[in-house]
Amino acid sequence: MEIYCTRPSCPRPQNHFPDLDNKATLKTAQQKYCTSCGMPLILVSRYLPLKLLGQGGFGAAFLARDRYTPAMRQCVVKQFQPSGDLNPQQLQIAQDLFEREAEVLEQLGSRHPQIPDLFAFFPLSVPKPQGGNEDQFFYLVQEFIDGQTLEEELITKGQFSEAESLEVLREILNVLKFVHDNHSIHRDIKPSNIMRHKNGRLYLLDFGAVKQVTAAGARAGRSTGIYSQGYAPPEQMAGAQVYPSTDLYALAVTVITLLTGKEAGELYDSYSNGWNWRSYTQVSDTLADVLDRMLLATPNQRFPSAQEVIDALTPSPTPPPSVIPPASQRRTRPRSKPAQVPPPVQPSTASPTMPPLTQPQSNPPVAATPIHPQPQSARPTSSVLELLGGAAFTGFEAGLLFTALRIVLGISSISIGLLIFIVGGLIFAQNRRLIEGKDLPIVGGLTLATVLFLAIRQNIPIPGVMISAVFAGAGAIAITALFQLIYRLLRRLL
Repeated sequence: MEIYCTRPSCPRPQNHFPDLDNKATLKTAQQKYCTSCGMPLILVSRYLPLKLLGQGGFGAAFLARDRYTPAMRQCVVKQFQPSGDLNPQQLQIAQDLFEREAEVLEQLGSRHPQIPDLFAFFPLSVPKPQGGNEDQFFYLVQEFIDGQTLEEELITKGQFSEAESLEVLREILNVLKFVHDNHSIHRDIKPSNIMRHKNGRLYLLDFGAVKQVTAAGARAGRSTGIYSQGYAPPEQMAGAQVYPSTDLYALAVTVITLLTGKEAGELYDSYSNGWNWRSYTQVSDTLADVLDRMLLATPNQRFPSAQEVIDALTPSPTPPPSVIPPASQRRTRPRSKPAQVPPPVQPSTASPTMPPLTQPQSNPPVAATPIHPQPQSARPTSSVLELLGGAAFTGFEAGLLFTALRIVLGISSISIGLLIFIVGGLIFAQNRRLIEGKDLPIVGGLTLATVLFLAIRQNIPIPGVMISAVFAGAGAIAITALFQLIYRLLRRLL
């Protein structure tokens, strides 16, 4: 059995112990130590880290097993690992956030099925490898969710449909309603912090940046500088007070990235200081209007609570039609005399009048109905298949154009320059959607007919022309797929 050393500086963290392959021995074995740095491997004599799941700014996560459960339950062990460039104040803030995550998971995880449960939280002091003072580490152990994050899903399958995005929005709104009702604000909603279990259930993860409010209805204090760029609203980036609508803003950014398949930074127009996402997808007006209101820069202009967003997404029931009695019944009904209305009583000047109840004007009221921003011109969605199809068209055209220019001008700097200019123009036209869809086979067919005509006149074999064009198209697909893969890998790493 392999056990992973959790000491951050360990040069060779993998350790192999054949005797632990026996389940009976595994449950009763004494402590095991890292063969490289001497770190105790079985945490609090119970949890066995198996592999590193990932590392963030303040910690690392390991897949582990609990040897004191009948089925050797899988779990996640998170270790507090602050970076070495933090000053003492920043280090204390980071440690407080780590402890707060454990507290919130203990309070909320056991009470909501879509928040991971907390199993343990403990410190561990171990001698340093070189001797001298001890190293102190902090760990929390939580439920393991076997599935994929929405960020991983987006990379695997491409952009989400409206129905899929609406499912994510509604599910996480219900989780946030519970979190906010329990006087907490998550502050780090993003696709990588939402995971879909293999059974289809969505979970909200990573409560490391959570902000707790001491009393119902009270405002949260000033925010720390910890947030995810692109998903945090202006008040959070400025370190100001945060609100439930802070989470709603980040959730809306998450949904539009799923709908469009684009990074948050690509959808924000800094010139107009607003979100430009509608031109990359087509959704119903109801969903678009709700998302636009959630994305407003000012907190009091957004929906104030998750429940109000849920209500805005729920269509109001249609009242049943009123039953009009038959005309014969209306004619035979006796006409009643009009009721005598007494004259109004003049109020006495001595008696005080009650002033009307008004809402405080410090916070202007926000209408419960969604706002209706100026409609934008819809543009068809862009998918991976569309991208590869465009690459195939461009490569095919380049192969045909090369043959045509070689026949007419020969191989020269002029023909090569003209080829680059024409292919660049085709790429630009596709990017601006001047040609798309059915235009591509029409343009390709016209080019093919022209080149075949020139080839026949010059006695050039037609199969050779076709093979070179097909190979050029296949090469363009391969290069585009490779760059797309490299881009997505770099996006995940950075």
